[in-house]
Amino acid sequence: MAAAAEPQRAELPLPGRREGAVVRVHPVTTGTAMYPEDAFYHRGGRLAALHSLGFRSKRVEIPIPAYIVEHPGAGVILIDTGFHASLAVDPKANLGPVLGRLFRPQMTTEDALPDQLRARGFDPKRVGLVVMTHLHVDHASGVAQFPDATFVVSQREWHSATEEKGLTAGYVRRQFDHAFDWRTVDFDGEEVNSFASFGRTLDLFGDGSVRLAYTPGHTLGHMSVVLKTASGEFLVAADSAYTMRALRESVLPYGAHDEHEFKRSLKEVQRYIEQTPDAVVSVGHDLEAFRALKPVY
Repeated sequence: MAAAAEPQRAELPLPGRREGAVVRVHPVTTGTAMYPEDAFYHRGGRLAALHSLGFRSKRVEIPIPAYIVEHPGAGVILIDTGFHASLAVDPKANLGPVLGRLFRPQMTTEDALPDQLRARGFDPKRVGLVVMTHLHVDHASGVAQFPDATFVVSQREWHSATEEKGLTAGYVRRQFDHAFDWRTVDFDGEEVNSFASFGRTLDLFGDGSVRLAYTPGHTLGHMSVVLKTASGEFLVAADSAYTMRALRESVLPYGAHDEHEFKRSLKEVQRYIEQTPDAVVSVGHDLEAFRALKPVY
């Protein structure tokens, strides 16, 4: 299938650099889902795949997060888009029948990012940049709500998400394959540097305020984001670690696209926490941990 989007390589650093820049971070949840616990903590056995889909597995409520970031030069930036507002009415229309049943979304239209932005005094039409940690359905569901933004994703993630097997890998192509301004970053390029415990990172604006950290495994092109705030660093770990328990106990989920890379990325996040104990770390889908976050950093 031909893609509607024609991603171009991002020319880094992106416009907006400010010397000594710090950002403000607003963690928001675009609703919750009732998700099988066995998808987060792989218990093995011949029924593991069925357990991860909810068969004889306890369901736990998880947040579907996104992050509103204020940058002094680039303006309002988003990290991921969370659930689309339409899921409040008909989850199948956006997720499809299979994933709609798997996620069991719980949200109102006010939970979607456009209303979350307005509630904080931001115009959704003024969002200039969206950083996608990856393109799974619970992160890319709301892409269509920001047609005027530039979207940044890793080159490897775009390739993986647009393969024919996308649905079985957790992607719904119609969510993100729009003729928008998509830009890809390459973690094998010349701009790549190490930062803290992360072996491959990119300084998005060249001022150290927003760093993309390559953390593949959950998906082949997954990335986390290190943000520099006035009070210290804020790590959007995204799905390199679903929960705080995963960070503490190195518990592996079911269905990582590459288990070896997942383990390596998880270790990089764990070492980052050891090296930067004052940093705030936001994992992918831990409701208790998300509720403990402050409204803004």
